[in-house]
Amino acid sequence: MALNYIWIAFFLIAFLVASVKLILLGDTEVFPRIIEMIFDMAKTGFELSIYLTGIMAFWLGIMKIGEKGGIIRVFSRLVGPFFSRLFPEIPKDHPAIGSMIMNFSANMLGLDNAATPLGLKTMKEMQHINPQKDTASNSQIMFLVLNTSGLSIIPLTILIDRSVVGAANPTDVFIPIMLATFFSTITGLIAVSIYQKINLFDKVILSYLGGITLFMTGVIVYFSLIPQEQIAEVSNVASTFIIFSVIISFVILALIKKVNIYEAFIDGAKEGFGIAVKIIPYLVAILVAIGVFRAAGAMDYVVKIISSAISFFGINADFVEALPTALMKPLSGSAARGMNLEIMKTFGPDNFVGRLSSIFRGATETTFYIIAVYFGSVNIKKTRYAVPAGLMADAAGIIAGIFVGYLFFH
Repeated sequence: MALNYIWIAFFLIAFLVASVKLILLGDTEVFPRIIEMIFDMAKTGFELSIYLTGIMAFWLGIMKIGEKGGIIRVFSRLVGPFFSRLFPEIPKDHPAIGSMIMNFSANMLGLDNAATPLGLKTMKEMQHINPQKDTASNSQIMFLVLNTSGLSIIPLTILIDRSVVGAANPTDVFIPIMLATFFSTITGLIAVSIYQKINLFDKVILSYLGGITLFMTGVIVYFSLIPQEQIAEVSNVASTFIIFSVIISFVILALIKKVNIYEAFIDGAKEGFGIAVKIIPYLVAILVAIGVFRAAGAMDYVVKIISSAISFFGINADFVEALPTALMKPLSGSAARGMNLEIMKTFGPDNFVGRLSSIFRGATETTFYIIAVYFGSVNIKKTRYAVPAGLMADAAGIIAGIFVGYLFFH
């Protein structure tokens, strides 16, 4: 529903801005520019989807190998003690625990198709022990906010899209996204814990959060100390090494489990091909809407207003051109993806703005969409503090994304 309103708004605002420019400024080229952009973006959307087919097929084939090799169960064992502290009202052996951990594991691996049904199942299981059926329980809110924070180890679709649009090294945003989403997740977790009076100083919680925080702090300190010209090179090497190590670990796990790796890969690749074909109309629709919005000059006005406000305080405003992706992400993943692709096409995927746009896209999740779908699936009408906590996580991810983007690429 949110995407429907966004799509309509882009066209209506573009028409109003273009009409004003024609009547008041005498810009006779504005409407021809819009029509040209419509055809250009429709062609771009189709071409991107075709190029996406091979890469999507490969990655979903690899993910299927990991899934059958038991990587989700490995994650479940690793994070089980931590999540039992964050969800104290759920009994230890309740079915919600298993599906919840598998949902987070799938999210961290970028398995969106597996994560959503597991998330809906978790909500349903939690609803069975929810005393007020129309009101979100503490556990449901914690679960939802951690989902909306965008916690991810492998931002698969972003890396694929950067590859499709011709980035020299599509994985160079891997570590920056990991850092930004970490701050988003930590902020969401702390916000909900304060609301729910969860003891964050519990030794198990402290050991998990402390270990992750120390690691992330070490990464930031390391990259802040090395020369600027070495940051991109080190980040590229580390990112590609981690990605390839993940692929090899999936294969090794599958070998141990005696999985037919080739057949598993083919099964996943078939899914990837189907997904790539199905997204053609959606990608064309959102890219055309964003292209019209930009061709009319509406995007320029939005950017100029924000840039002027930022510059007034003496702050470098180079990041403002990438902000539309950040503003779209809480509303719609498809709109954010389309905005990210359009920005990379306009500025280049290896430009600071193109890279920062990708970081923004990976720093948070589609907060309003997740709230609508997850709570709607169990008929919850009173969401309590879920929205403000989710938006706090989004804001933290965006702010962290700006700092990390400047550290790595500016």
